[in-house]
Amino acid sequence: MAKKIEKKTSVESPAIVRRPTDAAVAEAIVTARATAAREAMPAPVVAEPTQVEAKSGDKPAVAIAKPVKPSSASRQGFRPSDFIVYPAHGVGQIVAIEEQEVAGFKLELYVIIFVKDKMILKVPTPKVASVGMRKLADADVVRRALDTLTGRARVKRTMWSRRAQEYEAKINSGDLISIAEVVRDLYRSDAQPEQSYSERQLYEAALDRMAREVVIVQKLTETETLKAIEAQLQKGPRRGKVEEIDADDAEADIEEAA
Repeated sequence: MAKKIEKKTSVESPAIVRRPTDAAVAEAIVTARATAAREAMPAPVVAEPTQVEAKSGDKPAVAIAKPVKPSSASRQGFRPSDFIVYPAHGVGQIVAIEEQEVAGFKLELYVIIFVKDKMILKVPTPKVASVGMRKLADADVVRRALDTLTGRARVKRTMWSRRAQEYEAKINSGDLISIAEVVRDLYRSDAQPEQSYSERQLYEAALDRMAREVVIVQKLTETETLKAIEAQLQKGPRRGKVEEIDADDAEADIEEAA
């Protein structure tokens, strides 16, 4: 399996994707829990340290047994068992940090599992910033995202194909506020016309991305989160008519807000 990955993956590739079996997903979850438990315990000391450098004070430094990888990863702000947001896939969990040789180069990789999608993603640690991977939003950002749902839906007077591309770009941006705007703009109450199939698909994608993050940040169940989002949407000043705006007006609003 490792040889196949070496052949298909180049150093420039920002991520390596693998579809695991149900057993692999379960094993990854167990690994994440075990890693978190190990980190809570004192680090073991190697009986015969390979190299010890002098530190300030009388006590000499001691080498710590492998794996030492979490320390290098933590300098970038991510550690095993952390939940993260990967823009193109939403919320995932880091289950391990491993080294892999690709095209003759050694890469340190975050192994990220997306349980609901049954997908494992491997991201080179130096590529974290360029791919837009981030920590979960804090409570204040989540509150602002939920407040966004109570606003008036704003729809540009442009062709649906162009609007669909803009909605998809917002969903894949990884920005929780932008995703909330898509949920708000594509939501339809009982008093409004039904959505087209493509509108429904984008709405559900945005709703799922938003709900997954809110579930973890606010420590709610999925059902409770969906009810909270629905309640916010129903607080909006309309739900009978969607406000349409010109594309030029929308761009002007964006510039003014910036």
